[in-house]
Amino acid sequence: MDAIDLKILALLQADATLSIAAIGERVGLSQTPCWKRIQKLEADGVIDRRVAVLDPVKLGLGLTVFVSIETADHSQDWLQRFAATISAMPEVLEFYRMAGDVDYMLRVVVADMQAYDSFYKQLIAVLPLKNVTSRFAMEKVKSTTALPLPAPPKTGRHLPGTAPVLSVVGE
Repeated sequence: MDAIDLKILALLQADATLSIAAIGERVGLSQTPCWKRIQKLEADGVIDRRVAVLDPVKLGLGLTVFVSIETADHSQDWLQRFAATISAMPEVLEFYRMAGDVDYMLRVVVADMQAYDSFYKQLIAVLPLKNVTSRFAMEKVKSTTALPLPAPPKTGRHLPGTAPVLSVVGE
C-alpha cells in the first residue's frame, strides 16, 4: 500500500457512496487506475465490505448493552456451539472472545429493557454459562467505523507486511 491507497481508504471510510471519478479526482488518478486500486484492496481483503451505517435510535433500537460472559466450559465443541448460537442472534452486533477475567463480550442493541430481558432469557437458555453481566450504555459519546490509518510511507519505504510499490508517471 502506498499513500494513494491510504487516501482512497480514508475517503471510502468517510463515504463509501463516492463515485470512482470523485475518488480518483481527490487522489490524483483517472477512473481506471483508481478502480483497479479499489478492486485490488477488495481482493486483498483490506476492504472487507461496503455498508450503510444506520441510526439505531431512529429505528427504535435505543438501548445498547455490553454483555460480559464467563463460562466454565472452554472446550472447542462448546465454543463452536456457542459461537454459532450467538452469531445467529440479530441483536448481537459484536461478539469477542476475550483475554482476562471475562471469556466473551457482546455488544447488543435492542429497543428497550423489555426487549433486552427477552434477549437475556434466550441467551441463558442456550448453553450453561457461569456468569452474565450486563452494562447499559447511557449515552453514546463517540462511535465510528473508521479505522485509524497509518501515515503514508516515506519515499522508498512500504508498510510492514506489504511489498514496495513502484509508481508510474501518470498513474
